[in-house]
Amino acid sequence: MPFWPSPISAHDVAAAGLRPGWPVAEGGRVWWTEDRPGEGGRTAIVRREADGTCHDLLPAPWSARTRVHEYGGRPYAVTPAGEVVFTSLADQRLYILRENGRPKPLTTEGSRYADLTVRDDEVWAVREQHDGHGKITRSVVSIPLAGGEPRERASGHDFYASPVLSPDGAHLAYVCWNHPRMPWDGTELRVVRLRDGQARTLLGGETESVLSPAWKDDDTLYLVSDRSGWWNLHECGLDGGQARALCPAEEEFTQPPWQLGGAPYTVLGDGRLAVLHGRGDLRLGVLDPATGALHDLDVPWAGWQAALAADGMTVTGIGHAARTPRSVVRVDVASGRAEPLMRAAERLPDLSGVPDPRAVVVPGERPVHAFLHQVSEEPAPYVVFVHGGPTAHSDTALDLEKAFLTSRGIGVLDVNYGGSTGYGRAYRERLRGQWGLVDVADTVAAARWLADSGLADPARIAVRGGSAGGWTVMAACCRSDVFAGGVSYYGVSALAPLVAHTHDFESRYVEWLVGDDPAVYASREPLGLVDGVSCPMLLLQGLDDPVVPPEQSTAFADALSERGVSCTYLAFDGESHGFRRLETRVAALAAELAFYQQLFS
Repeated sequence: MPFWPSPISAHDVAAAGLRPGWPVAEGGRVWWTEDRPGEGGRTAIVRREADGTCHDLLPAPWSARTRVHEYGGRPYAVTPAGEVVFTSLADQRLYILRENGRPKPLTTEGSRYADLTVRDDEVWAVREQHDGHGKITRSVVSIPLAGGEPRERASGHDFYASPVLSPDGAHLAYVCWNHPRMPWDGTELRVVRLRDGQARTLLGGETESVLSPAWKDDDTLYLVSDRSGWWNLHECGLDGGQARALCPAEEEFTQPPWQLGGAPYTVLGDGRLAVLHGRGDLRLGVLDPATGALHDLDVPWAGWQAALAADGMTVTGIGHAARTPRSVVRVDVASGRAEPLMRAAERLPDLSGVPDPRAVVVPGERPVHAFLHQVSEEPAPYVVFVHGGPTAHSDTALDLEKAFLTSRGIGVLDVNYGGSTGYGRAYRERLRGQWGLVDVADTVAAARWLADSGLADPARIAVRGGSAGGWTVMAACCRSDVFAGGVSYYGVSALAPLVAHTHDFESRYVEWLVGDDPAVYASREPLGLVDGVSCPMLLLQGLDDPVVPPEQSTAFADALSERGVSCTYLAFDGESHGFRRLETRVAALAAELAFYQQLFS
């Protein structure tokens, strides 16, 4: 079939991949990071002055990115003097960036740092140590800004997050957990008295996910807990008494912490909280912790990343909407005035022919949440998008990859299958022990609903996804004949190699997703079910991927070729888990479009 003519090119999509993140706001100035595909994928640090001028603080080729947990997180912090401490991607050392623009090292090689905060003359951080023989240990440390040996403040657990000092500096609060749990399964909120090192657990356990502590005062903490089945805001005293829910609701007040350093709420100058909450997309609101009153701010951004920063009565975050790229946004809570400080794409292509997404629920014994991008009243070709994670979710943010397709007459259905976040713990728990079954069944059900409802041409439905989404794509093509073809970006095809070779953060994740019986693996993994594939497939892979090694894609491609199934395998040197370079993104998207052109003809 000939696609509609489109004003959106592959280069438009790739060039708009500049991703802002991790805002800090203080004294009228705002800092943030920018992932820049046009600069080899490096992460820059930008500062916006009170007068509106912006400066790149980190000269090329420096890149501020941490590899703690391999997924990283907040890679920098701002000192009281306005200087920046950051983790360098090249060697993972901490550096301080003086006003003269010359980074000075604070730590030696061999460790990684994330979740940085600065208090007085020290940097507080989560440290990840690699001994060179495969052993990895983590702790909370403080490092003098003048340089010197890191001082260990908390240790003994497998993972740490969110180290925060009390206002009087007497206590350190942090979140920790151990294998085999992930942070959305069960964590502990602990507090250590710094004068003698005595630590105790305030909240949490194996079946409660406690996240994002922040101090209300010297004796009280705010936190997010899913003890009710939803990630809600609470407060808890140091005496370890009962946590009080600030605004009980069947809504989420945070997102899954795949990266360290998130901030789903922040304390405003008058003591109220700027918060994120909702189902699916998270809205920006203001919560009075004394009364529980919550009201949403009237702003044109429908969803937000869990990274808020307060400066008096203003809140800064990364907002998005269906026709607005992810933007650094500052909102004056008192006046309601909102302004974008930076957009992921300053010049957008013509979006007049691009449909807005709308939330739908695919009916059935097990309803499935999704976002529909409908292109026509008549049956059209469709691509079902499957997000990664799998403990993650799709949102309604402007995504030029989807617009690249919908502007050409190809509809998109973005599936939040069982196991996705944004809909409570019970919805997440659907996937416990069922990976490769529930995600596949929900994705197939969504595709069939497209056809049965007359939205899609049944013969022209494809499926695409990356990472864990790639697993679901391959498994869905193995287990059903509903798809005309599948596209996998760095997808998981076999479990035993994943368990043996993936990074430490996810090394026990498969136990929760599938179990620990290798005999079950062959009945779930795409490589063991490859005989069921009859449709063409496109596999794309970064050759430097530490999360899903290239062997995962090559093994599946080889198995398809041996069976005579059409398969195109594209590998990209220098790319990791998620493509960052402009040229890679252009090539991958062009290959994907050509695949659909052939598939839907």
